[in-house]
Amino acid sequence: MRKTLAIAGSALLLAGTGTVAATARGNSANPAADPHLVQMDEISVPIIDGDRLDGTFKVNVVLSMADAAAAERASTDMPRLRSASLATALEFSRLYASPMRAVDTEMFSESLTEALQAEDAGISRALIVQVAARPS
Repeated sequence: MRKTLAIAGSALLLAGTGTVAATARGNSANPAADPHLVQMDEISVPIIDGDRLDGTFKVNVVLSMADAAAAERASTDMPRLRSASLATALEFSRLYASPMRAVDTEMFSESLTEALQAEDAGISRALIVQVAARPS
């Protein structure tokens, strides 16, 4: 859990405000080893328990890409990637999210990574930057 939070924190620092961000180490000996990150817009889906709206599940995601070409491709294919992310978030919120307990970000990150890799093999990992489950 701490490892996931450390990775997510690092991604937040590196992401900046642009779509594609490179590391602050401009003098890197191996530019291919630098991470290629793509920020997604916030995802917000309802938490439904039975027949009632229980709250809202919100998540901010940064995609860690295999290389610069994959990062550019993800930027242009963002609607398709966002659609897969929304479907995964909706399923996760229906089964596992509750405004009364902590969100299992590791489980969500793994399921989101799997869904996004099915859409684009250039995605290394979906990094959860911020997550919240709030009552309505």
